[in-house]
Amino acid sequence: MSTRPMTSLERVLTALGHREPDRVPLFLLLTMHGAQELGLSIETYFSRPEYVIEGQLRLQRKYRNDCLYSFFYASVETEAWGGDVLYTDDGPPNAGRPVIRTPEQIRTLEPPRVADCACLVKVLEATRGLKAAGDGETPIIGVVMSPFSVPVMQMGFEAYLILMFEQPDLFEHLMRLNEAFCIDWANAQLAAGATAICYFDPVSSSTIVSPEHFRRTGLQVAKRTLAGIKGPVAMHFASGRCTPILDDLPDTGAAVIGVSVLDDLAALKQRAAGKMALLGNLNGVEMRRWTPEQAEAQVKAAIAAAGHGGGFILSDNHGEIPYQVPEDTLLAVSEAVHRWGAYPLAVSGERASAPPPKVPRS
Repeated sequence: MSTRPMTSLERVLTALGHREPDRVPLFLLLTMHGAQELGLSIETYFSRPEYVIEGQLRLQRKYRNDCLYSFFYASVETEAWGGDVLYTDDGPPNAGRPVIRTPEQIRTLEPPRVADCACLVKVLEATRGLKAAGDGETPIIGVVMSPFSVPVMQMGFEAYLILMFEQPDLFEHLMRLNEAFCIDWANAQLAAGATAICYFDPVSSSTIVSPEHFRRTGLQVAKRTLAGIKGPVAMHFASGRCTPILDDLPDTGAAVIGVSVLDDLAALKQRAAGKMALLGNLNGVEMRRWTPEQAEAQVKAAIAAAGHGGGFILSDNHGEIPYQVPEDTLLAVSEAVHRWGAYPLAVSGERASAPPPKVPRS
């Protein structure tokens, strides 16, 4: 029997096949930390694809990460629709003024062409660069915003909720426009070298809308959209709960589900076993204040809850680790996965018995 360690791609594919690889895969979904590695501001870092390529390669080597993350920032999509991007010194770039300022604008709206959008072309160049510079054995994860969730940035949250509940015809028209764009954008990233697509859909989470409303709206949008994406897809609710809708999610075609720290990871693992793999669910916000010992305890608890039998990738619960999480904590997370995530697991398969450590707020 070979004792060669698996490559990251082999490790991930084995876990997604609901079998145990050599250890639990680690997806540290780091974006802005690449700027820290290169000593650049966040705005400068995202201005050139070669910076993102170098940043991702350094992060992957430092933390022994099992993926490369070609995601820039969420508002790159509204930028493509004609919006502005607001930069800060220590947080993710955000969307500026809504590009849809009245519902009537939706009637004349047309989806942007990916090839015509300089902001999207930069992401594709970074993806191609990671494909060329990488070892070919590490998955590259691209990102799209769900057509059901991106209107929060296109319109503003309140205006979108009013549209959703009071103007169903315009809501449905906007969904069709966003679906066409989302499919083209996802497939362009796959063609550029992305291994899989993460479909961020926080509005579909039970934290935002009821399960009944999700089944009438977000679920239908996801089923139509994922059917047009020509590669594997992970569905992620960006910290939102998914427990009440878990049984609906296999119908979307997603192979992986991003789990909130608010969900019961062990219970979800039992329900999802053999059907969908789970990704999560370390608390990225609390991670800013973890000691190395607390980081190890959290990793160990997550692996105990969901690691047995494969079907689990350790990650944060939001899909983007905050800029303020220090290097020592990230190194402690990585070290703990390598220590406690090696199969056969040394941790109990029972639900993690210890609650998360109380972290004093600064």
